[in-house]
Amino acid sequence: MFKNKSILITGGTGSFGKTMLNFLIKKELKEIIIYSRDEMKQWLLKESLSQVKNIKFVIGDVRDEQRLSSSMKNVDYVIHAAATKIVPTAEKNPEECIKTNIFGALNVIKASLDNKVKKVIALSTDKASSPVNLYGATKLCSDKLFISKYYENSFTKFSVVRYGNVLGSRGSIIPLFLSLKKKNIFPLTHNDMTRFFLSLDEAVKFVYFCFNKMLGGEIFIKKLPSILIKDLIHVISSKPKINIIGLREGEKIHEQMIGIDDALYTAEFKEHYEILPDLLFKKKKIKLFKGKHVKKNFYYSSNNTLKIKKNYLINEILKIEKNLLEEKS
Repeated sequence: MFKNKSILITGGTGSFGKTMLNFLIKKELKEIIIYSRDEMKQWLLKESLSQVKNIKFVIGDVRDEQRLSSSMKNVDYVIHAAATKIVPTAEKNPEECIKTNIFGALNVIKASLDNKVKKVIALSTDKASSPVNLYGATKLCSDKLFISKYYENSFTKFSVVRYGNVLGSRGSIIPLFLSLKKKNIFPLTHNDMTRFFLSLDEAVKFVYFCFNKMLGGEIFIKKLPSILIKDLIHVISSKPKINIIGLREGEKIHEQMIGIDDALYTAEFKEHYEILPDLLFKKKKIKLFKGKHVKKNFYYSSNNTLKIKKNYLINEILKIEKNLLEEKS
């Protein structure tokens, strides 16, 4: 579906953006636009891909609607990956988090509508389900803004992709734990802490899948394994010393993808769930999506899902270790 099309990625120099870019290079697109505010990351990425001719780098912030709109001219698809993501940072700098995650989302929506973009996917987070921190609350607002466009029957179709922690991404806990491997002393906020995990490649492939499947108005949620963080530490070190340091501001013990209230509007598929607009259920159109309605008391948290396989985790950690060494060299 991407052949001879143009796509813009906000936050395109982040971990997801770079992996998606490497994926899209093989799809024969007319143009890939990397939109971000970090000029150094753009420069380094541009230098590493100097042989690829259909990539355009644009310095810009999602807070700047005019810049976004001018950058989206003749764009077919948009992936909105830009966000303020670090939970403690958002708690201490709430205005900045709101400006990027909420007002930035509004700007992406308006620019997409003004330029008649065909499809837009916004990346979300497990923290947007029943949020207890500002980051999660702003991403819930962002999700609602994108999904609300379903009711306006606009030319542009908007959907959301929600997933958990990405292995090896910026801010991921694994690079931190690897840096502490020699000292063999690891901080842990709570003994029962669990998290969803997926690889960057899995995240990219799921977004591609959703572009092909989306009709507009869905929140796509990949079925993911989870892990006890203390078990993750034991994979990295056989006999670790673990210091329990207490929960950080706005931190949950177990993350959640789908709350009980959202289950009323959730359809289940083989490898993912979709939270659908309520109108689809009121009009009994769920069969159009070829999914089955989940149970009313269903909720999807990192405490009640399949545990991640140890061999898979070891292989991913080895990849991350290799990438970190290459970056240092």
